[in-house]
Amino acid sequence: MSAPNKSFDPVEVSALQPEEVERARDAALAAIAAAGDLEELKKVRLEHAGDRSPLALANREIGALPPHARAEAGKRVGAARKAVAEALKRRQAELEEERDQRVLIEETVDVTLPWDRAPRGARHPVTTIAERMADVFVSMGFEIAEGPEVEAEWYNFDALNIQPDHPARTMQDTFFVESEDSGLVLRTHTSPVQVRALLSRPLPVYVVVPGRTFRTDELDATHTPVFHQLEGLAVDEGLTMADLRGAIAAFVEGMFGEGLKVRLRPSYFPFTEPSGEVDMQCFVCHGASAEPGAPPCRTCSSEGWIELGGCGMVNPRVLVAAGVDPERYSGWAFGLGVERTLMFRHGVADMHDMVEGDVRFTLPFGMEI
Repeated sequence: MSAPNKSFDPVEVSALQPEEVERARDAALAAIAAAGDLEELKKVRLEHAGDRSPLALANREIGALPPHARAEAGKRVGAARKAVAEALKRRQAELEEERDQRVLIEETVDVTLPWDRAPRGARHPVTTIAERMADVFVSMGFEIAEGPEVEAEWYNFDALNIQPDHPARTMQDTFFVESEDSGLVLRTHTSPVQVRALLSRPLPVYVVVPGRTFRTDELDATHTPVFHQLEGLAVDEGLTMADLRGAIAAFVEGMFGEGLKVRLRPSYFPFTEPSGEVDMQCFVCHGASAEPGAPPCRTCSSEGWIELGGCGMVNPRVLVAAGVDPERYSGWAFGLGVERTLMFRHGVADMHDMVEGDVRFTLPFGMEI
């Protein structure tokens, strides 16, 4: 049996040679110093201080040395590993400090900035003018009524004397929610609320219905597939066209000023009989532009009159559909275009301005309530 090899020189183990230990230490320190961010430092830590790093592998070789040689080799490797660990700790702190400073600069919030730097919005003028139009009739004693925008076909057409073969019931004018057999449509006018009001309110009925309607029109300067109407309905004993004309004249006076004339032209609507188109005298030129040699008027196109909407006496068939006795009661109704009123009242030339949501269009109308 041979005696222990007490003359073993640890220098002969290549990983424990002083120059190898120094080389591994210096390489680690250089990599640590070159790490530009915490992610790079994490990779350096794994490469030079992890379980498979050169110094960690050298540390494992110490156990194979004779007892008297282990101390010197252990001190040498331990000092190198300590130097690497301290360098990693210092660089970690430096990079964290740099990160925090960068975040403070890049994500800073200047609480001294003016609080009102973001411009205020404004109510949409279509909303404002619809409420103003309704207020004129409310001041006459009318009530506000509302109805669903997704409407049953019976309310939208049948109860209003619009027969199944009427062109308005085709897909050319109407948005059907599903198929043409679904019985549900996006309402094409606010007139269905007439029937709903008569079915749900005691007589007499005096209501106005501001609301959004839908038709398959292309969006252009004067048309839009989504638009607003103001519907009016009065059902009572003894009402006549004279009462209708008086209400329209009071509306024109309340919206545009005194002294403007109103006229009715014969027309046709399935749900009114007789029916008419309502015109008002131009509130800018008061009809003078239609005279020969007079200066032109952009508001009425020198015609002297501006079209407001349709009106007429409620068709007795509509009253019967709503359960009202046409022998005892009569009524009249009208429909006014809100966008049309806004266009000629404020000189808006293009319908696109109303629907594109540009705050530069709404701001000039202010924050009126």
